[in-house]
Amino acid sequence: METRAQPAGRPTLVTRNVIGGAPRDAADRYERRNPANRDDVVSTAPLTPEADLREACARAREAQRSWARVPAPQRAGVLGRLAALLRERKEALSRFVAREVGKPLREARGSVQEAIDTAEFFQSEGRRLYGQTVPSELPMKELFTYRRPIGVVGVITAGNFPIAVPSWKIIPALLCGNSVVWKPSDDAPGTAALFAELWERAGLPAGVLSVVHGRGGGCAGEHLANQADAGLLDKISFTGSTAVGRRIGEICGRNLQVPSLELGGKNPLVILADADLELAVEGALWASFGTAGQRCTSAGNLIVDRRVLPTVRDLLVQRASALVIGDPLDEGVDYGPMINQRFLERWIEQRTIGVDEGAEPLLDGRRIAPDAAPAGFRGDAARGLYAAPRIFDRVRMSMRVAQEECFGPTVNLVEVDGLEEAIAAANGTPYGLSSAIYTRDAGAMLRFKEEIRAGMTSVNNSTTGAEAHLPFGGNGWSGNGTRESGIWVLDSYTRWQAVNVDLAGKLQKAQIDLAEASADGAPPWPDLA
Repeated sequence: METRAQPAGRPTLVTRNVIGGAPRDAADRYERRNPANRDDVVSTAPLTPEADLREACARAREAQRSWARVPAPQRAGVLGRLAALLRERKEALSRFVAREVGKPLREARGSVQEAIDTAEFFQSEGRRLYGQTVPSELPMKELFTYRRPIGVVGVITAGNFPIAVPSWKIIPALLCGNSVVWKPSDDAPGTAALFAELWERAGLPAGVLSVVHGRGGGCAGEHLANQADAGLLDKISFTGSTAVGRRIGEICGRNLQVPSLELGGKNPLVILADADLELAVEGALWASFGTAGQRCTSAGNLIVDRRVLPTVRDLLVQRASALVIGDPLDEGVDYGPMINQRFLERWIEQRTIGVDEGAEPLLDGRRIAPDAAPAGFRGDAARGLYAAPRIFDRVRMSMRVAQEECFGPTVNLVEVDGLEEAIAAANGTPYGLSSAIYTRDAGAMLRFKEEIRAGMTSVNNSTTGAEAHLPFGGNGWSGNGTRESGIWVLDSYTRWQAVNVDLAGKLQKAQIDLAEASADGAPPWPDLA
């Protein structure tokens, strides 16, 4: 990596691919601009041609063979050193993440901390990649199970959590003895380059982690997924849209591989009549507008009991109107800009869809313009991709805005009459990622936990948030049932091997050699041959 001076302002980080442990440029490159100030070129990166991707996968195959022979506790030692380096550089990394993708500084710090937590958790798992000893039904015979690495893993990640989410995938994959070819988001090439450099400093052998930059469809992301068809990838782990996840699932399916797919969400947050309404609105505000709504776990539908809906409506509008929007490097902002132009355009289009269907904008969030900025705005509206919060009222679950993910600062109010209708509405979309319920009723908590189809559920807390030792993932259109994080992710990056060791000195034929005995003393069956 190197930096390049800009005419005014901060330097530009010039990144290159890392293939087989060596830097590699490409004929074509692109720029990543600060979404809070489009004049600021934060980073530049290569647009990787398919031939270089094939080479990266082939080199990863070579490196994986020797890496898999390194004892797991030694592989885990790399994670310990990585965690220390991340901790040492946490503030610098956080400020770069804020600048590159527009994540508010305190959230950026949390994102880096998530990577630290993940590295520390899986460092300990390096001494617990347990198999089992299993009793045999035959004498002088031992049975064992072992976790074995899958091989070469292709990792494709999104830009909204450019260091936390990659850590969820890369750290356990490498710990388990795989090699990784990583295509980071084209919204965060600089963050990816900084993360990859820390892996090198932590002592990861050359070639075990390759980084290939570029865009998705028709470019590096699609080219990488296609390497499964070429026999160069043994596993794909993807975070992104449901539509792209389906395509990756098709590629993996025809190769009899199981991908890890962490996809979109239309997450319900239920507020029952007995809830602590102040707490519920605080949780709804954070779930709906944190990271400008650009999270797969953002609340999409606030499902509220009709008896408290007027109070919730008033509190939510009041609190959302007071949100401070602006420069993500400003410690006082609640959320920053949209990550990129296409997210902003889709969010603008979603307003038209909602209004045409009959939804009522209580807060009519639009792109923030220099001459129409909300009170307390602290950004540069002329140069940044800023959006004001939007709240739709009178939304029915049959509406598109209630069914489709909206990656932006928008939330819907859906009225229900009691717990039964609330659960039906919460399960009323094809997604099943995250969910939440606010209530004081223990029985309602239990029913919601049992009946919600989401992969994750919070009680009296937000739909957003993850911990390194808890499984993360969804069902339905939100994923294929695989999970990130915790010990559960180990099944995604290992295959089970069953081993039997026979010490009898003669061929034993398992069930065939077992003595036959009648359990009930019944007469034998007649000859049926």
